[in-house]
Formats: sequence, C-alpha cells, structure tokens
Amino acid sequence: MTRILMVCLGNICRSPLAEGILKSKLDPHKFEVDSAGTSAYHKGESPDQRSIEVAQKNGLDISYQRSRPFTKKDFQEFDHIFVMDASNYEDVIAMAQNEEERQKVSLILNKIFLGEDQSVPDPYHNSIDGFKQVYEMLEESCTVIAEELEKS
Repeated sequence: MTRILMVCLGNICRSPLAEGILKSKLDPHKFEVDSAGTSAYHKGESPDQRSIEVAQKNGLDISYQRSRPFTKKDFQEFDHIFVMDASNYEDVIAMAQNEEERQKVSLILNKIFLGEDQSVPDPYHNSIDGFKQVYEMLEESCTVIAEELEKS
C-alpha cells in the first residue's frame, strides 16, 4: 500500500482539502491518504468550516478529519509527503534525518507549476472565495498526483 501525507500549517484548511481530494481520486485498497500540520495549534479539531463547505460543494466529505501535528515518525509511515508552502517545506525538511526522508517531501504545486516552488495560499484569514481558489489549485495538483501514482 502506498501512503501519501498532505501537510500545511494548522491542518484545518489546505491539507484537509488536499487529503479529501486525493482520496477521492485513488483506489482505497492501494492507497492511503492522510494529512497533518507543522504546528499543533488545532490538534484534534475538525477542518475549518469553510474547507468543509467547499469540499461539500464539490461532493466530498472531510468533516470527519481531525487535525494532528506532523512528527518524525511520519517519515517512516509515508511514501510521499506533499507540503503546501515554502514554510511548511522548511519545517518538514528540518525534521528529516537523512536524504531518503528529504526525498519524500515536495511542494504540491510543483506538480502543475514544475520547478516554480509556488505556494498554495493560506485561506484562513480570507473569505470563502480564498477557499474556493485553494480547492481549484489542489484539485488540479491532485489530479496529476493521482495519475502519476496510478502509473507507478
């Protein structure tokens, strides 16, 4: 089973959406998708209501998800770790013990903007429109990720 982890800061806005989107595109018998945050600010909390709403409008239920912090153990548990922005990338890479672990980590938007190191904007302090924009970006990236994973 291939395991994929989505990571953002608080694990209540971007990474829960990315988890839900990618899960909907992959065979659950072959792939497991989870999400985490680089902080423990929202540990145990549900995704932001706006993320839940945007997901629901797109036919996905992410309301059951609960925020958890990223840990060093995640490097052993997951095959691919997708981060939402440069700050998340630096925080996760700082916890890596070796090159093998560092190789698992990549910026999610590099799947659609090759090598540009673009960030998924944090919609937390934004309106619902910011969440819709984030959903669209993640939908596009997750489609590419799913296609690549299905081929491997």
